[in-house]
Amino acid sequence: MKAALKRSRWTRMKRHRGLLSMIVPVMLFYSLFYYTPMTGLVIAFKNYVMSDGVYTSEWVGLGNFERLFSSEDFPRAIRNTLVISILRLSCGFFAPVALALMLNEVRISGYKRSIQTLTYLPHFFSWVILGGIFLMIFGGGGPVNSGIKLLGGNPVSFLSDDVWFIVVLITTGIWQSAGWGAIIYLAALSGINPDLYEAAVIDGANRWKQTLHITLPSLIPTMITLFILSLGQFLTAGFDQVYNLYNDLVFDVADIIDTYVLRRMMGLDLSLAAAAGMFQGVVGLILVVTSNFVAKKLSGGEQGVW
Repeated sequence: MKAALKRSRWTRMKRHRGLLSMIVPVMLFYSLFYYTPMTGLVIAFKNYVMSDGVYTSEWVGLGNFERLFSSEDFPRAIRNTLVISILRLSCGFFAPVALALMLNEVRISGYKRSIQTLTYLPHFFSWVILGGIFLMIFGGGGPVNSGIKLLGGNPVSFLSDDVWFIVVLITTGIWQSAGWGAIIYLAALSGINPDLYEAAVIDGANRWKQTLHITLPSLIPTMITLFILSLGQFLTAGFDQVYNLYNDLVFDVADIIDTYVLRRMMGLDLSLAAAAGMFQGVVGLILVVTSNFVAKKLSGGEQGVW
């Protein structure tokens, strides 16, 4: 029986060898640039000295992690990362859903395509460029404060006040990513059976009730999948954006784990930087696995990434 199964499996693989060969470049890419470098994580458990090399440096066990959590900077970085990530997830996760629902209601195809293009265009701009633009817009002499002065108000320190900086960080992040995220939801909306809407119209349901009882339930599987995947990047808190916008005046609320790791690397304390990065990755893995398990339990095994 086992021999027959092996032969049938080999036969299927041979039949689809053209399709299987297409995955070889992908496997090579991830092996070379993702999995092979992970062997360097061993320096998180060593007192790494460049002259000694990765594998011959002194082994210190969990000493780097003890040093990491006993420092003054890292707990603050964890706190800031959690605050920014929670705000980004709670405020920004539903923005693409809302945008997709609004675009789905537009019946003029040309207008719809134009709006969609304008909304996902910011995704293709680097935060180096966007950071410079927003620093100019929200600066003391920028157009926003100039408009406030014209209206008789006092200038607002958007980039030097702790609260206003977080507001600018979250809103600009949503603006940059909402249009791109809406593409996935628009694809999911296009897969909904039109017969469901026709039946709802016959039953007297208006557009709001159709959205509430047909559209949103149909989007839930996609939302769950994207939510689980987003938890894997939960502790990154948008490093590119933060690094290009923050300054010394808002350091207490803007210093996140990634900026902490960068500072340790620039100070050549690579062991501590590796320990912080490893902590970040392990927490992300735990969040993804746990959320996937919970999603499958609550849905009876129907929802989840795997």
